[in-house]
Amino acid sequence: MTATAVVTGASSGIGAATARGLAAEGYEVVLVARRADRIEALADELVKEGHSARAHVLDVTDRPAVDAFAESLGACDVLVNNAGGAIGTETVATADPADWRTMYEVNVIGVLNMTQALLPKLIAGGDGTVLVVSSVAGHVAYEGGGGYVAAKHGAHSVAATLRLELCGEPVRVLEVAPGMVMTEEFSLNRLRGDADRAAAVYEGVPDPLSAEDVADTIVWAITRPPHVNIDLMVVRPRAQAAQHKVHRVKG
Repeated sequence: MTATAVVTGASSGIGAATARGLAAEGYEVVLVARRADRIEALADELVKEGHSARAHVLDVTDRPAVDAFAESLGACDVLVNNAGGAIGTETVATADPADWRTMYEVNVIGVLNMTQALLPKLIAGGDGTVLVVSSVAGHVAYEGGGGYVAAKHGAHSVAATLRLELCGEPVRVLEVAPGMVMTEEFSLNRLRGDADRAAAVYEGVPDPLSAEDVADTIVWAITRPPHVNIDLMVVRPRAQAAQHKVHRVKG
């Protein structure tokens, strides 16, 4: 039987690239995101290439909808919790609590919802994998990132705790923590649509990571032998030694 992989946040960026990578590895990929047009187009693309893929419109913060989605699946062998994102760069002193709440809901509660709903199927399959796409922000704080840092620390804690609690069960819990990744939407969304400020984030940085770079590490981790658990993989571009240490070429 073909193994089934559910990928959240599959409408763009790392999620879409991960879906392509897993489909190429022979998985039946279930694309999950809120934007129907994006995931339906990607599912059509993958099917035309000879892969198995289908789209399911879903907001991972909507628990009844998540439960209904889980019920609709015959099986689930891999869950990639990729849906997330950042809002704003305000300091802790000036940030809007509503932005923090939104980030926590998608980055942490979304992971919790999907994992709880699909865990019975992941266990029942006898060889399940839960992968959380966190961030280097989930391990080291930085100025102007308080809400996102807090949310990604939460996502990291979910993965670490779940791994302890599932010890002895046939389920691996993996975490991939990307550093600076240049995608079409992350910084643009974080900076509230300001394209110039979003472009400046990567200005002068030689070869920031691409979505495909991160997806490659995710697919590699998932496709290791079942007894091999990649607890945590931090992935940065060579130009980024730390959040506060980035090499930029002056043009």
